[in-house]
Amino acid sequence: MRTIDKNETPTGYALHGIEDAPEQSRPTLEAVQSKYGMLPNLFQVFAEVPSAASAYASLGQLFSETSLSPTEQNVVLVAISVTNGCEYCVAANTAIAKGAQVPDGVIDAIREGRPIDDAKLQALRAFVQDVVETRGRPSEETQSAFFEAGYTKKNVIEVIVGVTMKTLSNYVNHFAETPLDEPFQPFAWSK
Repeated sequence: MRTIDKNETPTGYALHGIEDAPEQSRPTLEAVQSKYGMLPNLFQVFAEVPSAASAYASLGQLFSETSLSPTEQNVVLVAISVTNGCEYCVAANTAIAKGAQVPDGVIDAIREGRPIDDAKLQALRAFVQDVVETRGRPSEETQSAFFEAGYTKKNVIEVIVGVTMKTLSNYVNHFAETPLDEPFQPFAWSK
């Protein structure tokens, strides 16, 4: 049986702090720590590959600049992570959604696989889920409901930016089995 070092994930991926991260990753890690007041374990894993750490941070910034409201952005991120079964990201994105004042009922519905009471947000969640499950080929019915709810072709592309971002983190977390940071533990989730 392999002994797990406190500076690695259960599957042996390194958890880099700023001091021991590859030099090219340090500016990204410093920016993340400055922004959030902590260095999430996900970024400690990403640090092994500076381009991955930078890409994820950049995609996050780009997604935050979309025309989707903060609530809609959080619906997208939590829905992707639930659909992909990423326990780390569901917990982390739930914490972020709560900080963004997303109503508990909205996030709880996504986490529990129930419809969201808000019809527009439910159309968004269904669209996101279908995009992920069909690898970018949602049904005509799902697309129609998305557009009828008031979303546009621009929003389709914005959702895809979110899917790109979360696919990167969800898949890394699947391989690394990234440990849940203490601030995210109250929002632990399992598929």
